Amino acid sequence: MRTQVGIIGAGPAGLLLAQMLHQRGIDSIVLEARSRAHVESRIRAGLLEQGSVETLTQAGVAERLLREGLVHRGLELRFGGQGHRVDLAGLTGGKVVTIYGQQEAVKDMIAIRLAAGLPLHFDVEDVAVHDLASPRPRITFRQDGQDRVIDCDVIAGCDGFHGICRPSIPPTDLIAFDRIYPFAWLGILAQARPMSEELIYARHTDGFALATMRSHSISRLYLQCAADEDVSAWSDDRIWSALRKRLGDGVQEGPILQKGVTAMRSFVAEPMRHGRLFLAGDAAHIVPPTGAKGMNLAIADVRVLVRALEAFFAGRGEALMDRYSATCLDRVWKVQRFSWWMTQLLHRQGDGFDERVRIAELDYLTGSAAALTTLAENYVGLPYAD
Repeated sequence: MRTQVGIIGAGPAGLLLAQMLHQRGIDSIVLEARSRAHVESRIRAGLLEQGSVETLTQAGVAERLLREGLVHRGLELRFGGQGHRVDLAGLTGGKVVTIYGQQEAVKDMIAIRLAAGLPLHFDVEDVAVHDLASPRPRITFRQDGQDRVIDCDVIAGCDGFHGICRPSIPPTDLIAFDRIYPFAWLGILAQARPMSEELIYARHTDGFALATMRSHSISRLYLQCAADEDVSAWSDDRIWSALRKRLGDGVQEGPILQKGVTAMRSFVAEPMRHGRLFLAGDAAHIVPPTGAKGMNLAIADVRVLVRALEAFFAGRGEALMDRYSATCLDRVWKVQRFSWWMTQLLHRQGDGFDERVRIAELDYLTGSAAALTTLAENYVGLPYAD
């Protein structure tokens, strides 16, 4: 097989990249190790920055998002038993965020790609990349018991934190920055009306809690827990009791459809390019979920990569490809800073001194228009470099 861009990973980054390249007349083949059913059912992030919604709309994959997404103009910070609304739209000149499950965006992009008859291969095995320093890199893999090869001009590694692309870069050519937090999130998906029309971030002496949603009838709720928490130790009654205690009045109970523990980690790999291999999304960076930035950061990477590849295949050279990593990392580290700040501000950790400082910071934050504007600008999404 021959293509211009070989894309490894059918998550948001890989699928959006393929779609935006297709709009520009650039061929690609997408490979995914998991089944279509698995990819479409993975519950992941559900909050999109305004810029992300605009990007998906421009890519032609947002018809259902615009119809079903829940637009939020603010959020609530809750601590000391009191709620404090942050007027995101008012503080940012009208910018908003939208609730729409990542798996729903993935479903939309898969359906659009397959309907167009464009190559998307699920259940592939033994994927490997070769000749990354040459102008003709290759991807090898097995499918249906047959060995296959894709000759490319460029390879996009969009296969997530545990994928094969980043480990294919020689360790001497890669620097990894990593922070693992000493706590995790116990998350549930419940058939229950959301307790609020906007997200509630709560800081409590027992630990952090978050109330969000996936629809008007499905709630997504989280509790801070131990990093090695055994989810089987949390009965439904225990979960609801903890949520009521940390979030206060208004928690709506219902059948729990799913529960699991999410690790908290910050990770960045530098650079995001090695020869003709370009990393995007979770393959290059992980953020703790407190700031709701994972999918948004992947979309930002794709925007930069598409511009670089469009210039390259139009014969305008590799200047934008050469700047890809630096351009992306400038945003990545700003987003890492915000996600780290939100995480350390809202979670229970450290000694009594640390706890007092965090309460003082929250009190200052909610009383300062300047501080709230900084939070709001980061939350709705920083401007794109392009």
